[in-house]
Amino acid sequence: MLRTGDVLFAAKQRLEAIRLILEVTSCHLDDWRLSLAGAMTILTHSSRYDIAETLLRNALRHQPEHIPIQAYLAHVRMAGGDIAGGKALFSGMVRRYPAQQAMVCTYMSVSLLAFGFPMESLQILLPCLESGYVDASILSNIGCSLEHLNRSADSFSWYEQALALDPTRALIRFGYACALLKAGRLREGWPRFFDRELTVGDRGAWYLALPRLRPGDEVAGRRIILFQEQGLGDTIQFIRFVPDLLAKGAEVTILVPRTLVPLLARSYPGATVREIDGFGREDDYAYAAAIPDLPYIAGVMSMHDIPAPVSYLRADPGDVARFAALLPERRPRVGLVWAGEQRVRSDDALVDRRRSTTLAALGTAVTPVDATLVSLQFGGLRSEIAGWTGQALCDPMGAVRDMADTAAIMANLDLVISVDTSPVHLAGAVGCPVWMISREDACWRWGDSGERSAWYPGMRLFRARERSLAPVLQEVGAALRIWVKTWRPS
Repeated sequence: MLRTGDVLFAAKQRLEAIRLILEVTSCHLDDWRLSLAGAMTILTHSSRYDIAETLLRNALRHQPEHIPIQAYLAHVRMAGGDIAGGKALFSGMVRRYPAQQAMVCTYMSVSLLAFGFPMESLQILLPCLESGYVDASILSNIGCSLEHLNRSADSFSWYEQALALDPTRALIRFGYACALLKAGRLREGWPRFFDRELTVGDRGAWYLALPRLRPGDEVAGRRIILFQEQGLGDTIQFIRFVPDLLAKGAEVTILVPRTLVPLLARSYPGATVREIDGFGREDDYAYAAAIPDLPYIAGVMSMHDIPAPVSYLRADPGDVARFAALLPERRPRVGLVWAGEQRVRSDDALVDRRRSTTLAALGTAVTPVDATLVSLQFGGLRSEIAGWTGQALCDPMGAVRDMADTAAIMANLDLVISVDTSPVHLAGAVGCPVWMISREDACWRWGDSGERSAWYPGMRLFRARERSLAPVLQEVGAALRIWVKTWRPS
């Protein structure tokens, strides 16, 4: 049942997968292990916390003292919006199971980190060390807490101690890699980052069996596949290294989601750009590489090595003119993005919550302002525009077919303001000035501090200093009003 569920989720048949799990578990309500496994499968692949909670409660009915079940139930409670209730469940476990303090605190710290409470995570983990209990999970979670607090350099020794105890744990190695990269220690970080488990939609894709391209491999005259891994923003950020491979004589095929195909095909005419879904087997490829590995393959070993052209992706002039006709003439024009993609997997969905805000919150913070506001919001949260009653907001996204169209809109803008999601990278890649609103636990690519990024010369970073984005939104609004007063047409 679970294997079939995993296959259905991987095939994006989510309703069928959940239906199968419910049907099987409902016929075996006395099998608490089956209910627990079903809940974990659903939490791995979806955000159906209500169903996971039902299954966990059934498992707990048979095993009321089972610590992991109680911990998952507390986590699900927090995921469902009851942060205080979930914390209370964890606190009760700490009191009831003093002999298992380390186990309970490890589970609790994972949840606290997932919901944006790194300081609380650190505060519950350190006493475990003082009590004399040390294991790789506690040490790694301390490192992760420090990295989320933007103290990446302080996290290194904790990750190293964790790996000394358990060098096989891929998640610990990946956490250490991200901390090194966040601190700017690329030479040490990239090889560990390369060693990660790849995040791909189709784990059975034939090209994953090809040798992975590594630094120093001979590429002249070789056919190479570069494939999308992780998110659209990662692809946009790291695709800049394609010219390096082409200059060395490689024959490059780029596999990306349909929304990126026209833009990349126009920007890299020397490469072949294909849609990743349904890409059939082809012979004579020598290597494959995940696109986020390109800076490592290109030998970018310090922040000073990062190639940061003002623009490296090109919008179609005809599309630029088409969208210019849809936009108000009044300048400056400022694009707004208030939320990331609403992803399905639980871990991704929790990151989306931490990085996103609402149109009401962002719009209220930046208005009134003497500028034309243009929505660049994509996905389901574009619907918030219907309820917006503030300053006029032009919404051309209904005419957008793909990211080439979004790039064409950006070519008509004077500034983009966005949370940490793919339009940030797109604006940087097409040379549009961009202000990025970063959550408190900033992604590794933005470093621990500073207003500027080595990846995009036209970017300004606004960093949240607490879990809520409300204060940093006010900073953005104040900065925008100053910017508008000094703006001049280029």
